[in-house]
Amino acid sequence: MSWLRALREVVRSGLTIEETRLEPLLALRTAAGVAIIVGSALWLASPAYAASAALGAYSAGAATFQRTWRPRKVIALGAGAGLALSTFVGYLAAGRLVTFLPLLAVWAFVAGMAWAVGSTAGIVAATTVGSMLVTITLPTSIGRALEHAGVIALGGVVQALLILLVPIRRWGAHRDALADALAAVADHARRLRHDPTAAFDPEPLMTARDAAAVTPSQARTRPTVLHGPRGLAERILPAVAALADPDVGAPAEGAGRDRARELLGAAADVLDAAARSIRRGTPAEVPPGSADVLRVDEEHEVLEGPARQAAERLVKLLGEALEVAGSGSTRGTTPAPHGPAGAPFLVRPTMLRLVPVVVRAVRRELRRDSPVFRHAVRLAAVAVLGYLIATRLPLGHGYWAPIAAVMVMRPDFHQTYARAVARLAGTLAGVALATGMARALGPDAHLFGVLAVVSAGLSYTLTRTGYAYSQCFTAAYVVFLLAMGGQAWEQTVPERVVLTLLGGALAMLAYVVFPAWETPRLPGRLADWLAANGRYAAAVLRSHAEPTGERRADMRRAQLASREARAAWHEAYDQARQEPVPPRGLTSREAEEAQEALKGFDRAAMLMESHVPRAGGRLAPEAKRFAEALEADTAQAAVDVREHRNPEWERVGEALRAWEGSAAGSPVLRRGAELQKQALEDLATAVSRTPLERDVGSVREEQRVRAAAAEDGEGSGLAHRGG
Repeated sequence: MSWLRALREVVRSGLTIEETRLEPLLALRTAAGVAIIVGSALWLASPAYAASAALGAYSAGAATFQRTWRPRKVIALGAGAGLALSTFVGYLAAGRLVTFLPLLAVWAFVAGMAWAVGSTAGIVAATTVGSMLVTITLPTSIGRALEHAGVIALGGVVQALLILLVPIRRWGAHRDALADALAAVADHARRLRHDPTAAFDPEPLMTARDAAAVTPSQARTRPTVLHGPRGLAERILPAVAALADPDVGAPAEGAGRDRARELLGAAADVLDAAARSIRRGTPAEVPPGSADVLRVDEEHEVLEGPARQAAERLVKLLGEALEVAGSGSTRGTTPAPHGPAGAPFLVRPTMLRLVPVVVRAVRRELRRDSPVFRHAVRLAAVAVLGYLIATRLPLGHGYWAPIAAVMVMRPDFHQTYARAVARLAGTLAGVALATGMARALGPDAHLFGVLAVVSAGLSYTLTRTGYAYSQCFTAAYVVFLLAMGGQAWEQTVPERVVLTLLGGALAMLAYVVFPAWETPRLPGRLADWLAANGRYAAAVLRSHAEPTGERRADMRRAQLASREARAAWHEAYDQARQEPVPPRGLTSREAEEAQEALKGFDRAAMLMESHVPRAGGRLAPEAKRFAEALEADTAQAAVDVREHRNPEWERVGEALRAWEGSAAGSPVLRRGAELQKQALEDLATAVSRTPLERDVGSVREEQRVRAAAAEDGEGSGLAHRGG
């Protein structure tokens, strides 16, 4: 993608309204926390204290809107404590540049490395850098600095108390994650009616698993309905795939295919009903017609063999799903844990036990080629440079430039540039709106305090509709706070606009100077996914060869690792498609073809998983040799792909030929192995090239990019002339 086209996409993305469900009650509760703390500070102290209090309450409230599965109270308290600490430590070093700049650099670097833990930690850590830059200008002594830090921390405490006293849709995010997983499987079942080989994106199941991990204290209050359906969704997915597949399930045409379509449609209806039940906390209601379809008649059932086995297994699992979802309106709790072997929930570490986890995550990212490390370096450099430049300009409030840069910067190119555009657009609109109102209403600290709270509430309400729109009211909120403190609009508006523009420009420039492009990493991401898929497929085959509980546990672990590798590939691939750099190692067409091949490989493994016998069931020793060959060849092929060599499948071919010569073995298992061999050959076709083909492919890709850029330019020119 050319720079011109990339910037055009950045502008479009930054100003796009995202379709999402608004949460006005949550926004109202969080705005009430801001109102309580600001009003109390105005009444008991001064506008300066009110500004500190507003910073703590607003930032702590904003942190609770981040996507996280920990209790919102803990997030609010943690954000308030971090803001208070950064304020106090910043004031201690703020007397001289020789002490403050190193502190700012180290603090910003650590905030950037917080992305190793997750996006919520990274965003909350970035707000502490902004707090350090703003509030060090308010206190006049160490005692006052402690007071301001305490008031900021109090803002987080107030938000946490409101969450405790006024609970709104408790466990709502967890319910949504589980319901989304069931709805995704339902949608997949419907698509299989028309496309029997449709691929499934496991991201909703991964999100549901992440949401299912709880601390021991959370496990004592978690609703019963959140305890079991996720595992059922994991088991239903291969069942519907095995039923729909024409190679190992229902026939491609005829009465059997019609019956499979009926069952798939009824399964989708049942899963949607279960999803609605869990999301709303109401009993599940299934259409009567769907319930009738799910009755398997022993005498008149048209499905036979593996297809009938898949249908019977699917009906049984759907019955379990309805039984569990039927408790969606009850207030029961899950049982307490009873030992590691039979723990009824996925354990999430407590805040204290999270420390070594964080240390290990950060240590893994401390390398030059890590996107998180490079983001941390950019964040530290931009914070220091922005502060130095802004303080040398003949403008007040110089901290706005580094704050704007710090708050828009993300580890990837597209988000950083899109947020910079969105912040500038939102700031211009918000400042213009708030300035007009401030001029019309005249100086009134209490009125401006009310307007600041209203702006905060609107910012919270729109926080998930797009950064530009929430930033509009955030800018208005800041202007009203400054007006409440007696700042004249003539002094604040031009400064904020110019310094916001400066901060956004520094953030963009930093990514150009020290980028972290995903495009060169695509071969490595593809290799990781290939190796993980090979281990998963081998684990499935070994479960057929030795159907024991230990083999099933190995298969589950390999499946989760495969999904993580797939998610990492998709994230890298999506980012690479938006980057203004030429392809390196994989052209866009090769990447798409390789991606489809690995999806087919993964789907074949899932089909074989659906027929894994229970512990103590019939053995399939012929699968063991194929598993060893498959794991060895995919591991070597991953090295070849990473080093730009052509992969080969000699061991897989030999093992499959030996298997075909044997009369023993499940026909479903053997057909799955054939599908995997075909998928691997498709992958080799996608990535294998001679040296001449590599040169020609790079040239053609560059020509294609230039042609696309030229078409964009001609289209915009015609539109301009026509307008």
